[in-house]
Amino acid sequence: MPEQTPFTVCGELLSTPMHICGFFDSKEEQYEVIIPYIKEGLDNNEKVINILEGDRHREHCSHLSATGISLAGKLATGQLEVLASENTYIKGGSFAAKKMYKMLEQTLLAAKRAGYDSVRACGDMVWALKNLPGTDELMEYEASLNLLTPQHSCSLICMYDVNNFSGKAITDVLLTHPYVIMNGKISKNPHYVEPLELLASLVHRRNNSLDRLIVEA
Repeated sequence: MPEQTPFTVCGELLSTPMHICGFFDSKEEQYEVIIPYIKEGLDNNEKVINILEGDRHREHCSHLSATGISLAGKLATGQLEVLASENTYIKGGSFAAKKMYKMLEQTLLAAKRAGYDSVRACGDMVWALKNLPGTDELMEYEASLNLLTPQHSCSLICMYDVNNFSGKAITDVLLTHPYVIMNGKISKNPHYVEPLELLASLVHRRNNSLDRLIVEA
């Protein structure tokens, strides 16, 4: 088991490793939660990764700079990375659960080799609304992260805009995160399903869908 590292979200002191879904109904609410989380990590010896649409980077960096973060310095040392969804989740125009899992795993290992105490990451999941090839593997990816995170000192926040994701999508997301942020508060998620059980269920669901397609054909 990795050494636990304390971190604060929504005013609550928690410990790594942790996989969190954040539901937000505005960018303002999102930044009220993630700015203190990002700043705390940068003030400590922690690697901080932000993933969001490329066209939001300028706005995002402005929010970070406004809090007094030495943005240029943190980016230059590599302690802070602001990455584009287009170069991570949907690199090459499609999503692949195993590819993204491996990319994150390598990032966590590299951060440990670099001497960071922990990794904090927050990713805006709006890319999933584009319905690019492989998007149907998102829940498989989210579930598999619950097998990866216990091996590392890390906290991951997957950010979902409740105004854009369907009720069904939000229900699925809840199955894959042990903790949830809603209305600016974090709590243990009673809807969470253990990853091996959920992954088996997702495989069963996919096989049933394939069977239906074959019958219809």
